Amino acid sequence: MPSLYETLRADIVFAMKSRDQVATLALRTADAAIQRASMETGKPIDDAMVVTTLRKAVKNLADARAEFEKGGRTDLVTANSAEIALLEKYLPKAFDSAKLEELVVAAIASTGAQSKKDMGKVIGALKQSPEAPLLDFGTVSKLVQAKLP
Repeated sequence: MPSLYETLRADIVFAMKSRDQVATLALRTADAAIQRASMETGKPIDDAMVVTTLRKAVKNLADARAEFEKGGRTDLVTANSAEIALLEKYLPKAFDSAKLEELVVAAIASTGAQSKKDMGKVIGALKQSPEAPLLDFGTVSKLVQAKLP
């Protein structure tokens, strides 16, 4: 089975051959970001790096879309939404809320966290877990805050 990066590269070629300029531009931009991340860290490209880079790209696009909505630029909102949908195809499915809550409760129990001052320990434990590449730590942070007194 090809890696996530190999799939992305194959989709770039397919988009170029089918003359889909929007997909080609979005995928090439994502590819460039992944290669830049690889060069900055000095590590080879793996699925975790691809997921992390694509998550950042989707977050940036979502933030930009919110600004475009405020400015009334429906053309840019539509373009950003299409690009987000294209990139999300490569991201793993997020955990459902029950599974996420179960992971947070287990991390709180394992670290012995008693208050919000211990939130860093809980987040650190979750970052070390095998599920870390699949977690959205923005959501996790809010859930941890809600669980700790």
